[in-house]
Amino acid sequence: MRLRVYLVDDEPLALERLTRLLQESGRVEIIGKTTEPEEAVAALTSDPPDVCFLDIQMPRLSGFELLARLPRQPIVVFTTAYDQYALDAFAVNSVDYLLKPIVPEQLQKALTKIEQLRASAAPSQQDLQALLTSLSDAYRQNHPEYPDRIASRLGDRLRFLELGQVTHFYAEEKVTFAASDGKVHCVDHTILELEKKLDPKKFFRIHRATLLNIAWVKEVSGLPGGGLNVRLKSGQGPDLTVARDRAREFKVWLGC
Repeated sequence: MRLRVYLVDDEPLALERLTRLLQESGRVEIIGKTTEPEEAVAALTSDPPDVCFLDIQMPRLSGFELLARLPRQPIVVFTTAYDQYALDAFAVNSVDYLLKPIVPEQLQKALTKIEQLRASAAPSQQDLQALLTSLSDAYRQNHPEYPDRIASRLGDRLRFLELGQVTHFYAEEKVTFAASDGKVHCVDHTILELEKKLDPKKFFRIHRATLLNIAWVKEVSGLPGGGLNVRLKSGQGPDLTVARDRAREFKVWLGC
């Protein structure tokens, strides 16, 4: 009898690839799939599969938190790159993992392992629940949640800006602005507050009054005196200057 599987991944392309690879294996029956973790909780509760292929890093609800909400734990295969200690802990409890991008050979080995695991004694639900709670807590501590939108005030109205579209924030005469889509929007945060609030992997303070979104960097060049010039993509506003005392750290942050 083929394994009944359910797939969860917030990346549509990754979900499509996994679907195709599983269908080509001929060893499973895909009973459902989703990019929404909340939808997965309902589906996995109402009709538990034999196996759940699950991403860990998803918005709103991590894979660990998703599993912790289920009344009964299926065999889980994580489809992600994640901290090795966590993956090893799950492997001890009859859970496998695949690193993206998944290749057919890895998938076939995982399916074989799952079939063998189903024939052996499974860990108790109580043990699995305790482990999930522990790993959920560790995940939250190591992966703080950062906003993906920020409010801009215009009179008594609030407009929400997508942070992915903000090229940079800058302060001028004690007012902070967000530059987005060729326009500027007033925000109720200082540059220092934004530096602490936003994802440090995406935003870098290049000057005491400027916070830059790395996604919009097109070109970086040197300036006399040791500073750097940053040119933004698609002509999104004027070039920006990295202060001399921030230049070295900025290069490291960029991976230069």
